[in-house]
Amino acid sequence: MTPLNRNQIAWRAAQGLREGWYVNLGMGTPVLAANYAPKDADIMFQSENGIVGVGPVAAPGEEDPDYVDAGSQKITLREGASLVDSAMSFAMIRGGHIDVTMLGGFQVSSSGDLANWDAMIPNKGPLVGGAMDLAVGAKSVWVVMAHLTREGEPRLVEKCSYPETGIGVVDWVYTDHAVVQVTPDGFLVHEIIEGLSREGLQGLTAAPLSFAPDCRVLDVPAL
Repeated sequence: MTPLNRNQIAWRAAQGLREGWYVNLGMGTPVLAANYAPKDADIMFQSENGIVGVGPVAAPGEEDPDYVDAGSQKITLREGASLVDSAMSFAMIRGGHIDVTMLGGFQVSSSGDLANWDAMIPNKGPLVGGAMDLAVGAKSVWVVMAHLTREGEPRLVEKCSYPETGIGVVDWVYTDHAVVQVTPDGFLVHEIIEGLSREGLQGLTAAPLSFAPDCRVLDVPAL
């Protein structure tokens, strides 16, 4: 059993995107999804710092210091991109014009609560960013994260123990072990990495799991 790497998680999440969607990419693994959008779909990626039309991450030697995402990563612009100020960017988010936001997460509860900010970061204090606006403003919230913490603790839980960013907002979770939908009845697994049994996945999860009738192997390219 080999968990997916960050690029593979981002690739799998990106395959669910559809033609004509406006998609916000959060910091960390989610920003990699811009590299793997379906080639036959016209998708406009948005970064909360004021870019509508984010392209792939800039190749080494081709970085432009003026083009950075919300996490200060050097990116490119796609054809038709626009640069706007923060007020307009958040008006777009709060106005319900984002079809999907992909966010990182510390925890997701079985009722769709999201915890993805730290109440106290050393030398910085509380840091939320735009996550709360995105969690409630986007039409759909997809969380892209590792299935376990570095200490081996589950991130899919019955109730979040971290400060909550949004209540009942998460629709899908893409981890390095599985693809999980959040339903009114809790977590519904659609895909599992090769070599991991249903019982094994349940053992890595701190909330009950159900399995879709067509639950299958999570198949991704080598990235």
